[in-house]
Amino acid sequence: MTIHAMRIDIVSIEGLLFSNKNIEFIVLPGELGDLGVYPLHSPLITCIKPGFIRIKISKKIEEKCIFVSGGIIDIQPDSVIVLADTAIHGSDLVEKQIEKEKILLENILYNKKSNIDYSITKAKLAIIIAQLKTIQYLRFKKYK
Repeated sequence: MTIHAMRIDIVSIEGLLFSNKNIEFIVLPGELGDLGVYPLHSPLITCIKPGFIRIKISKKIEEKCIFVSGGIIDIQPDSVIVLADTAIHGSDLVEKQIEKEKILLENILYNKKSNIDYSITKAKLAIIIAQLKTIQYLRFKKYK
């Protein structure tokens, strides 16, 4: 029995964040829900929403977790390329800082006197909430 693996490259405007050619499976935050990808997946190009990518590397117990603020994925049978607006290793997210930004954005949204673009503020809040979900996922995995 042949064991297949695939390659993943996660790229943002800052450059290549993560690359590995020994991937067993990947879970991506698709616009319509999570998208599981195994080697030999059918070709697909689609958008991703703010959330985290779970990556299972062959022969490793722990999954890699990377936050993305959105972007596009190109899935081929032997590779996945993620072109992310922003990509951050989940372990690099700082919860206290993100919580403060969440409170600030919520206050701006609920202050009717503000002269702001609500759609931009709501989009920023969605990214902050996705970052907090990434931290919660990592915390849950740690104590499992």
